[in-house]
Amino acid sequence: MAEPAILRPSELKTNDRGGGARTTPLVTRSCGSTSMINGITAFDPGAAIGMHMHNCEESVMVIEGQAIAEIDGVQHHLNTNDTTWIPANIPHRFINATDKPMRIFWTYATIDATRTMIATGETRTIDAEHGKG
Repeated sequence: MAEPAILRPSELKTNDRGGGARTTPLVTRSCGSTSMINGITAFDPGAAIGMHMHNCEESVMVIEGQAIAEIDGVQHHLNTNDTTWIPANIPHRFINATDKPMRIFWTYATIDATRTMIATGETRTIDAEHGKG
């Protein structure tokens, strides 16, 4: 049986995703999770991540600042604490169109979550993106 964990983002490795976005994985296989993963992605002013989709459901909460969630071609303006639920295989991305920092807390519904970049068709596991695959 897995042991409970207390995860402190300030003590964990943060991965540079390029373009002003950085991700800190939280609940992953490394802490014993067998059914879900989550983490925090920070966006500098003006930063965005590329349009992508996942093989599972995803929920994202804005935990700092304001964001634009572009989901299946529609832009939604989000404030702190606004939360999305995105079904599997729906193209989406998050954008910080402000001059202030923005952070999101994301959760994938499976430990085997993948990301497929729309522009290239490349698919990678979320674990591989964070050096744990």
